[in-house]
Amino acid sequence: AAAKASADAAVSAAALVEGGARAVFCATRPPGHHAGADFMGGYCFLNNAAIAACALRARGCARVAVLDVDYHHGNGTQALFYDRADVLVASIHGDPRTEYPFYSGYADETGEGAGLGCNRNLPLPAGTEAAAWFAALDSAAATVRRFGADALVVSLGLDTFAGDPISKFRLQSDDYLRLGAELARLGLPAVLILEGGYATAELGLNAANVIDGFESG
Repeated sequence: AAAKASADAAVSAAALVEGGARAVFCATRPPGHHAGADFMGGYCFLNNAAIAACALRARGCARVAVLDVDYHHGNGTQALFYDRADVLVASIHGDPRTEYPFYSGYADETGEGAGLGCNRNLPLPAGTEAAAWFAALDSAAATVRRFGADALVVSLGLDTFAGDPISKFRLQSDDYLRLGAELARLGLPAVLILEGGYATAELGLNAANVIDGFESG
């Protein structure tokens, strides 16, 4: 029931954005970006971000960019759009040589067929600090701009937080204000879909900081 409600929220968010909202945040649980067309994994059953992207396409967006900032690579999202030219997938995540899902998320995975060049992976080593992480975000943002998307879907994983119990990046709570501002600077109507984030005491603050940063960006 929760997975279905999360997917429904993603579709509703897409409708609100197409109706003129600047951005919509979905507090979705369970997350979704490890779910593909015929597989589940990593606590994910339905791919909320992919559903939002498809809903935006169905509502008239010619091109949609999915920017995944979760600590773990969104293998489901990549698989769903890997051969498509209408949806860009750009992801910043832990190096799959050491991090889940291990078999997916390498830098040489760039799409295939019509989708060649529409998939961008930016794997980073465990222990990455904010400066290097935001440099990767700048690179991913440049890819989104070149793609010429009409709308943005953000797989907003907050397990990049230094205090996350299962992840190994070193972002601090104040860094999420900057993240929100950087997302706003892309200038695209945006659907923000909550993915991972397991430091439960700080999760609400970190999510609110992204929203506050976006609104001030």
